[in-house]
Amino acid sequence: MASSSSRKYETRKRVPNPKNAALLVIDMQNHFSSMAKPILNEALTTIDLCRRASIPVFFTRHNHKSPTDHGMLGEWWNEDLVLDGTSDSEIIPELHSQIVLTKPEEIVEKSTYSAFHNTRLQEKLEKIGVKEVIVVGVMTNLCCETTARDAFVRGYRVFFSTDATATVNKELHEATLMNLAYGFAYLVDCDELRRGLSTQ
Repeated sequence: MASSSSRKYETRKRVPNPKNAALLVIDMQNHFSSMAKPILNEALTTIDLCRRASIPVFFTRHNHKSPTDHGMLGEWWNEDLVLDGTSDSEIIPELHSQIVLTKPEEIVEKSTYSAFHNTRLQEKLEKIGVKEVIVVGVMTNLCCETTARDAFVRGYRVFFSTDATATVNKELHEATLMNLAYGFAYLVDCDELRRGLSTQ
């Protein structure tokens, strides 16, 4: 559910169209488990609602394969990065049952905040006729927000989960919700998705 601070900017309401939507599950990895696990039930609920509505589900994995792909992240985070091949880079075990249902092309490896930058995500979405994206995962204010903004400027209608996203604290989470509600995304939660998708 949207917070009271973001609700005043939530002047637009809509639900995704299952015929042309995709769910993007962002970076639910061991490295981020302290943020991912508290929203696990909401993330699983959203995944289940989307699968039941025949909405394709894509998972992103943030990882770095060599120092050449660190970009500014290396400087910003003092080289404390998620390295490919480590346990930190793996999707949290609680989502493994969902990963086995996922086609290889629905796993997107990325090395910066946006799931679109230097990946083939847009090509994959275009190939299956996706016009709308639903964003869940971590971190609300970094990879989720950047992916949502990037999707918007690429012409996608964006839906952003308020209860299946998380970050280090409530203040940063709510700041993202306010910004996105104002200029980039329709805010949704599990209950709204359940009601909206069941009527289509």
